[in-house]
Amino acid sequence: MRPMLATLTETVPTGDEWVHEVKWDGMRLLADAKGGGLTLTSRSGRDVTATFPELVPLADLYDDMLLDGEVVALEGGRPSFGALAERMHLGERRAAARAAVARPVTFMVFDLVRLLGQDLTGQPWHVRRELLERLELDGPRWQVPATHDDGEGLLAATVEQGLEGVVSKRRTSPYAPGRRSPDWLKLPHRDTTSVVVCGWRPEVDGDRLGAVLVGRPGEKDWQFVGRVGSGLAGRAGAHLLTRLRPLEVGGSPFTTEVPREDAVGTTWVEPEVVIDVASLGRSSGGRLRQPSFQRLRTDLTAADLWETGDG
Repeated sequence: MRPMLATLTETVPTGDEWVHEVKWDGMRLLADAKGGGLTLTSRSGRDVTATFPELVPLADLYDDMLLDGEVVALEGGRPSFGALAERMHLGERRAAARAAVARPVTFMVFDLVRLLGQDLTGQPWHVRRELLERLELDGPRWQVPATHDDGEGLLAATVEQGLEGVVSKRRTSPYAPGRRSPDWLKLPHRDTTSVVVCGWRPEVDGDRLGAVLVGRPGEKDWQFVGRVGSGLAGRAGAHLLTRLRPLEVGGSPFTTEVPREDAVGTTWVEPEVVIDVASLGRSSGGRLRQPSFQRLRTDLTAADLWETGDG
């Protein structure tokens, strides 16, 4: 099963039919507890159970339940995606176990999809939420964050507290696995886009990563949307480059023409690596304005961008 997805909005909806939650800067997870075992699945469908061993005790709480939520790494009470990124890349069990002690994560549970053999996807949100709260999932490594009736007030509070944004949900909405629904609306405080890397360029007079050429889904193939250099200094750029080097191909994956000033010196790669880029929106030509690298999305594949149209 894939999780239900929210649609991007420019305003917080108002009225009694809507409820509002904090948008967490983390990694989406489905936690499937059944028969004393736990399986953690990322948004892309990858099994990440070994990555977060501190969540395994969830399996001891109930014989059968499927939870939807966001795993975050808290620093000073606020989610830090940079800290979480160090955990997301750990697949070896002993390394993950050490990291779980040194830098544990917290699972922010916001939906209940199945309970004791009963499929709840057809139930309205308010019924699922009531059942979720009855489970009393307040533990050292997981919690059920509060919901809010005042969306505009929550939006202002999240700005003040440096949180990512707000998700608004229609109280009557069913759970639609794998679908991006207008019954869930997200309003982040920054314009962040998930893009696929199709090429990279070295720094001038060096071999370190200087910039990447990125794309978004077009009508039939990848459309060039810009060159990203900001934010790639240091470890972030070095780690990204290690992911790109084995993917080298002989020609551009873009169907749209790449301007010569961007293409010169580029090493083209298979469009497999997804990153998040912050920008000031798009130019009239479709290019990202003043883009900067934010993070590597190991929880997303290039195919996810085609399926959802968004990160």
